[in-house]
Amino acid sequence: MTADETSDPSLSDNHTGLERRMESRHLTMISLGGVIGTGLFVSSGYTINQAGPLGAILAYTIGSLLVYCVMVSLGELSVAMPYAGSFHLYAKRFIGPATAFVIAVLYWLNWAVALASEFTAAGLLMQRWFPHSPAWIWSAVFIAVVFALNILSVRLYGEAEFWFASIKVFAIVAFIVIGLLAIVGVIPIAGRASSVPPLLTHFTADGWLPRGIAPIFSTLLTVVFAFSGTEVVGVAAGETRDPGRAIPKAVHTTVFRLAMFFIGSIAVMAALIPWQQAGVDTSPFVLVFQSIGMPFAGDIMNFVVLTAVLSAANSGLYVCSRMVWSLAKERLIPARFAKTNFHGVPVWAVLFSMCGSLLALLSSVIAASTVYLVLVSVSGLATLVVWFSVAVCHIRFRREWVRGGHSVNDLGYRAPGYPILPWLAIAMCLGVLVLVALDPSQRPTLYSMVPFVALCYGGYYVIESRHRR
Repeated sequence: MTADETSDPSLSDNHTGLERRMESRHLTMISLGGVIGTGLFVSSGYTINQAGPLGAILAYTIGSLLVYCVMVSLGELSVAMPYAGSFHLYAKRFIGPATAFVIAVLYWLNWAVALASEFTAAGLLMQRWFPHSPAWIWSAVFIAVVFALNILSVRLYGEAEFWFASIKVFAIVAFIVIGLLAIVGVIPIAGRASSVPPLLTHFTADGWLPRGIAPIFSTLLTVVFAFSGTEVVGVAAGETRDPGRAIPKAVHTTVFRLAMFFIGSIAVMAALIPWQQAGVDTSPFVLVFQSIGMPFAGDIMNFVVLTAVLSAANSGLYVCSRMVWSLAKERLIPARFAKTNFHGVPVWAVLFSMCGSLLALLSSVIAASTVYLVLVSVSGLATLVVWFSVAVCHIRFRREWVRGGHSVNDLGYRAPGYPILPWLAIAMCLGVLVLVALDPSQRPTLYSMVPFVALCYGGYYVIESRHRR
């Protein structure tokens, strides 16, 4: 692949209007912020309950391996071609323009629907402290805050996300440290009859795998979706200062911290809570803090989860707007959405994305069992589609690079384990898709996804035929 080939005008970041203002610390925290949310703070209890203590750890370990495979592939692509809205641009070059359009629409919808659910959750969380206030008022306040953070400057967005994510990271580290002290008996556990420290008794009480091996794979789908958001690093690559240094650092730091935080938290929970008592009714974090007698455990975790929700909403609006901006640069939607203000922010793209999320929020109120259910189903597999496309693009990029007479040593960042890791990512993504098809509760996702994807392909060819005319 020659220098001219990598500088496709439709992919180039020259004269885009966006500014490279984000640094490595912003990238790392943006990626962490997009992942660490209610999936860890609440849904992790479900995984422990279904798969057992060791089974939950194995499921999250497999999920971490998939994330690592995808992220190193994305790291190599993002350093070689640091484009804003990178996923569908890579897909355009290495798979095809129609598939690229479908990926962009799916990923935009995924975050727009998630954004609507985060605003709803934020309003409900505030009712713990203000029980007589309407939830919609708090949702409106948080909508205004997130919109302001995204509309003013990318630097402000990066700083806000850095501090939002820092609060979550601090809470998780504190949870792991306090939990380990309780496990070895340094901190007493309230209501425990024996003074002997629990150690690994909850792991071994009913055998290492009390429900067998099968639940590990049935919960793997939940685990994989809990890790969705790590790929935001690729979206932000086009607005990162010195991407050749910042992106590889963010990729490896993010994967290492995610594995440590998720697996460490699950191990502490499983050691301190009987696996039969873990679920989604109460956050396992709250159960652990209450078991060691920590005052205001519920309020502390409510604040942390609220921060996680705002962090996810902040990232969601950013990703949505950059996908819209990128589609406008490709002239697949009106060029107005590619215009930026004097701070390098695509204002019209942000406005369009916010309106899309508000419509999704409205549908969750007036058509929860029809329109909103379909939106959730369609968006559910978007992350899996993106991860699959990243691995495919990495393999094709490397082949073109070598055919162009380049050495892999010339790459700004060379993904380790090539070609094993991208092929492993492809196989694992297909495996998760098979799990979706086999799970009766997840199968309706495919029923909604297939016609929507076909509609997107049809829409792309209609747009292209109009352009040709």
